[in-house]
Amino acid sequence: MSFTSCLVVMIGGALGTLARYVVSVLALPISRDLPWGTIIINVTGSFIIGFFGTLTLASGRYPVSENFRLFVMIGLCGGYTTFSSFSLQTLDLMRSGAMARAAVNIAASVALCVAAVAVGHLVASRLNGGAARIAQIAIEEEA
Repeated sequence: MSFTSCLVVMIGGALGTLARYVVSVLALPISRDLPWGTIIINVTGSFIIGFFGTLTLASGRYPVSENFRLFVMIGLCGGYTTFSSFSLQTLDLMRSGAMARAAVNIAASVALCVAAVAVGHLVASRLNGGAARIAQIAIEEEA
């Protein structure tokens, strides 16, 4: 862990957090029954990490520096995706007695996010000559 890597992750996190805020605000009009902003953020963040992680592997067609991978996968995606918000919103739905909506939120978020990672990986894998991996170092799986 170097100072440069820490700085890169911090900048990515700040930009990801700003993007999360913007998407959340834009999604407010459609988020009356379910927290669609959080669902959209988690699905698009899942796609991005699956796509970028696969496309930019060191052994692939479009390699980038490890610091750039840290910027996107740990910083940007870590600041952008909102599992803690998802958890809080699900608890709020449950506490208000909206168990069915809480269940839909859980099912939709988990299924759509796993599907988005898979689709991102599939698309990037085809562009990247059939790459089978997404993460190339353990810290990239922590985003």
